[in-house]
Amino acid sequence: MEKTALILLLACLPAWGYDANGVALGAPEAEVRAAFPSARCRALEWKSEVAGRRCDDAKIVFGGVQARITVYLKADRVQAFDVRFSERDLERVAGFLKSRYGTPLAELREKFERRGGESREVYKIRWEKGEQRAVLSSQLKGKRVDLSVWRGNFDEEIYRIR
Repeated sequence: MEKTALILLLACLPAWGYDANGVALGAPEAEVRAAFPSARCRALEWKSEVAGRRCDDAKIVFGGVQARITVYLKADRVQAFDVRFSERDLERVAGFLKSRYGTPLAELREKFERRGGESREVYKIRWEKGEQRAVLSSQLKGKRVDLSVWRGNFDEEIYRIR
């Protein structure tokens, strides 16, 4: 009985690390290729200290919706990934991520006023576990939502000009 209760408890807990369809930060490229066979893997076109390769535009189902994923690797290990999907699926994927990644560190909607009385609204959810980060962001009434997941200083370094 105790063993069954422990298994049920562990199944209900959010994942310890961040993943996309079972491919977690730190996974090898072979695991990326197996999980996302439509990805095109190649060297980065620019020099970066945080990644040397990327696997682009794999078509996947993520949280029950159609999406695309790009995975960034360094020394054969996943350093980051970006999942993109339609804005119409935002609430569904946000719910999926909360159940998978746990309670967010922050969740907010901000309105930005523009000249001429126009405004735009941005929705963001952020998770953190140690050096791992995940941010779901959407310009509401836009077309696309982006989930960015990384470890370390990847987000600051990936496009830094050297």
